[in-house]
Amino acid sequence: MTEILGAIDLGASSGRVIAGVLSDFGLELHEVARFPNGPAAKGNQLYWDFDALWTAIKDGLNRLGDFASQRQTTVKSIGIDTWAVDYGLVDSEGKLVATPRHYRDERNLLGASVVHEAISQNELYQNNGLQFQPFNTLYQLTAEQLQNPELLANAETVLLIPDLIAFLLTGVRRAEVTNASTTGLLDVRTHNWNLQLCEKLSINSGLLPQPINPGETYGEILGFENSGLKNTRVVAVASHDTASAVLAVPKLEKTGAYLSSGTWSLIGVELDEPKLSTAAAQANFTNELGINNSIRFLKNLSGLWLLQECVRTWGLKVEDVVEGAKHESVDARIDVNDPEFAAPGDMPSRIQVHVTRRGQAVPQTPAQITRCILESLADAYATAIQELERITGRKVSQLNIVGGGSQNELLNQLAADRCGIPVLAGPVEATAIGNLMAQTDIVEKRAFIAKSFEPKLFQPEKNEA
Repeated sequence: MTEILGAIDLGASSGRVIAGVLSDFGLELHEVARFPNGPAAKGNQLYWDFDALWTAIKDGLNRLGDFASQRQTTVKSIGIDTWAVDYGLVDSEGKLVATPRHYRDERNLLGASVVHEAISQNELYQNNGLQFQPFNTLYQLTAEQLQNPELLANAETVLLIPDLIAFLLTGVRRAEVTNASTTGLLDVRTHNWNLQLCEKLSINSGLLPQPINPGETYGEILGFENSGLKNTRVVAVASHDTASAVLAVPKLEKTGAYLSSGTWSLIGVELDEPKLSTAAAQANFTNELGINNSIRFLKNLSGLWLLQECVRTWGLKVEDVVEGAKHESVDARIDVNDPEFAAPGDMPSRIQVHVTRRGQAVPQTPAQITRCILESLADAYATAIQELERITGRKVSQLNIVGGGSQNELLNQLAADRCGIPVLAGPVEATAIGNLMAQTDIVEKRAFIAKSFEPKLFQPEKNEA
């Protein structure tokens, strides 16, 4: 029997509404809407243009309903996945207290400084298992309390972005656990809110809604007259986009690692229990939740954000500069996680200055700078694989790359060469696929995905690990 499922799939630079046609033969994806997303500046502060985002989502859902109606059926359910850590403050009447802030906003550094005066990073790691990232929600909420206490005073609930969208669709306030695990306020062992930690950091735990697990239902969609959306349920999925992407890795074995490649590069393995050792903390690995309470033990590296910002500055296309980079050979390397690359701006100049400080020959052309970025990302992947092996005691025999970055064949080959292991690339639409599959009762989800989306193999041409 054929079913129509919907995925609201929001990334840091664009958003989509996807129709998933599920049958015994596999899963087909149909993009019914795509719209831009990104930071909006107000003075020196960064926000999300949430009003525009919400308008685009509603338009996309009506198109999804039309898609189902054309096939003389209705949308069975909808799932939502987005980036992590950011939130909206909702009052008792269900209205946003303020426009949601962007995770690249500089206020987070203040929040991190204050939090670490109250509790050390080592102690935090034992509580939440998270690598240090200055944009984690606990730092944002601390900065909010310092700078805008009236906003928190007027709020009734803190809702992470996918939960905020689910609330606007259903009127139900919940906190999906895979995304909640990125806040720094979820206990890494119990997967419940850490009330003692909230008290220690003077964060009002009463603002945190009851957790909900992937596969559970928020409620039925409200406020749409579209006949294709009649009785459509909003289902909790792995709402952190990386968790959805990891679910969609089609051939993830015990000795395999995954890389969700997009604006960020998230590289790791799937575990049954968190790793909270000193070595894990020092290497800045994080323990986040996946489907069925699995642990996504991973490292968060900068990703194609570096290239995205470069092509924005140049006014060129990614595919064109990558094609040019295939014919370049550069020795220059950058530390892809250097904080100087975190904010929007003139990325090519920053890279050139960074390389100059390292005493290396400076890449000059877009193709050379692109090659420098991709080589540096491949180096970072290889280092992360070595760290994973050392900390987990596993020998990684294969790297599975999913997401938009899996289309970059030059980066895929560099990763295989540098890591010295085969790379399986795809599916490209991993987050949407994982979102859709979490709405189903199919037991062997990855096997089902592999049937519909066969990955491409890249063998190492030379071992540089």
